[in-house]
Amino acid sequence: MFSGIVEHQGGIASVETGNASCILEVDTGMTDVMPGESIAVNGVCLTATEISDSGRVRFFISAESLDRTALGRLRSGGTVNLERAVTLATRLSGHIVQGHVDGVAKLVSVDLAGDARRVVFSVPAVLRQYMVEKGSVTLDGISLTLNEVGSPVPDGFGTESFRIAVMIIPHTWDHTSIGVLLPGDPVNVEVDVIAKYVESVCQYR
Repeated sequence: MFSGIVEHQGGIASVETGNASCILEVDTGMTDVMPGESIAVNGVCLTATEISDSGRVRFFISAESLDRTALGRLRSGGTVNLERAVTLATRLSGHIVQGHVDGVAKLVSVDLAGDARRVVFSVPAVLRQYMVEKGSVTLDGISLTLNEVGSPVPDGFGTESFRIAVMIIPHTWDHTSIGVLLPGDPVNVEVDVIAKYVESVCQYR
């Protein structure tokens, strides 16, 4: 389990594409990672398979993860948001995050709002019922508050999407990968798991 509070930005050392899978190597800056440890990489829970003394960690990314997330856009030389699993002594500064991605959104726009930035994303309509204004959402592993949640509209490609807006403070802009995104770039979305449990209870009670 994670909290959506990014601890490090890791540098992508290499991406080796295999047969419907890939091997990702990240310079994490963390030298005490253990083999088998779960680490959220851009909000996706991955298992550390090999660790060097310098803190370079190797992850295997399965076809399932590539199909359901935006990890396929990662390239050598880029950066990723990293968070290690919480402990019982950790402050839960964000919200409950599993690292299980529900969909992929796309950046629409970034506008200055004083010293902060209003950032708008387009999200698949199937996730609309899990989002409410002032609720929580995880984007590329970052726990954020939803400031605006729109209604689904046709996107011109036979599907529907809706827009959300989040306010990004300078610290988050400077210390996560959200500051290097360009319009059209994909991001991993994980909705609040509590909303999914409530939906299931109401549906099958």
